[in-house]
Amino acid sequence: MLKREISEKLISWKNQKKKKALCIIGARQIGKTTIIREFAKEQYEHFVEINFILDKGAEKIFEGKLDANTIIENLTAFKMQKLEPGKTLIFLDEIQECPNARCAIKFLVEDGRFDYIESGSLLGVRYKEVPSYAVGFEEIVYMYPMNFKEYLTANGVQESTLKTLQTCYEKHEAVPKVMHETLLKLFATYIVVGGMPDVVQTYVTTHDVGKVIQLQRSILELYRQDISKYSESTEKIKIKAIFESIASQLDDKNRRFFLNRIDENGRMNRYGNAFLWLSDAGVALPSYNVTEPQPPLQLNEKRNLFKLFMGDTGLLCASCMENIQFELLQGNMEVNMGSILENVFAQIIKANGFSLNYFESKKYGELDFVIQNGMKVDLLEIKSGNDYQKHSALNKVSAVENWDFGRKIVFCKGNVMEKEGIEYYPWYLSMFYQQEKEPERFIYEVDLAGL
Repeated sequence: MLKREISEKLISWKNQKKKKALCIIGARQIGKTTIIREFAKEQYEHFVEINFILDKGAEKIFEGKLDANTIIENLTAFKMQKLEPGKTLIFLDEIQECPNARCAIKFLVEDGRFDYIESGSLLGVRYKEVPSYAVGFEEIVYMYPMNFKEYLTANGVQESTLKTLQTCYEKHEAVPKVMHETLLKLFATYIVVGGMPDVVQTYVTTHDVGKVIQLQRSILELYRQDISKYSESTEKIKIKAIFESIASQLDDKNRRFFLNRIDENGRMNRYGNAFLWLSDAGVALPSYNVTEPQPPLQLNEKRNLFKLFMGDTGLLCASCMENIQFELLQGNMEVNMGSILENVFAQIIKANGFSLNYFESKKYGELDFVIQNGMKVDLLEIKSGNDYQKHSALNKVSAVENWDFGRKIVFCKGNVMEKEGIEYYPWYLSMFYQQEKEPERFIYEVDLAGL
């Protein structure tokens, strides 16, 4: 069983006195069902699983009256399992297939006898089918492919090593040379393998990259089938065209997504839903350009200018026509490395809870990522070569008098160092780049004495 960080969130949720239903959203094949089953096995005496794809007729449980007593009566009749109040977890998997079940969560949570977890691969793209959301009765948790820290643990890296690395990151201390060189190699394997649990397990067990690629391509085919099955007929061709062009468009020097490369007469207002589908399905990660790298970034976004990354970098490598895996594992990081490195960092940054943005202008150049971190904006540059201390755009943007920034970070193949206000970290330490903690209390009171 691969160790996942989301397990801690599940336990924290279980320990809440008045808990909502937990709704776990994420792409296909990232391990949602496996981790929920394992959690139920360890934490509950009784576990009931309903899969609205595999369990034929399960949707009938939620037909007719949606009061708690009727639903629970239908559920026990369908599954023929014992339900004990306070000791039972009910797992509603692929819940996007039964919109009524999503509506009924309100009544089940209010009833309070059992705990509920919902999950689905395409919850995001089928939200319009739900007649009425249980607003205030669901706790949404987004799940992503395995991050690099989880990947290291799966490959046998000890907790003591991870603590040493975190100390180096937090105290700006160089990572010991042998450890540094080993972790650069491990990071290269993460780029090739990615974070899909079955793929990671295959690599850990066999170290056969051929089997890894074969499994990745089967997952890509599942994504294509989902597009054909679940997208609206008017959008299928558009979504497929975008999906198939992600790798080639990232390989371009500019890396911006150009719609006219898949449709010379294409307009964003006609393709907007197609991009949204891929994003909501967790298949693709859009990064939007901003007019200026100042908070709040969301108000500065230019929604018609963006880069489109693959949700998992291992799948990106598998979708490339040329055999880049061998070159990457041999340490040849210049082969398509710019686009692939940006993709793996988009994956890491998104999984760490940040929104993705970049900044580009003729006057200043391009910054790979500008990240809203609390009330500040961090500037991130991702460098693939040996000249990582050359960063013209970062220097120019940093020098603008009216602009204020948080951290200025360059992720590179070099070791930890700081120079002229810029922090340099090896690629692998990006796993510790986290959101600033918000204050637990924020009290603001107006003095009424003057009224």
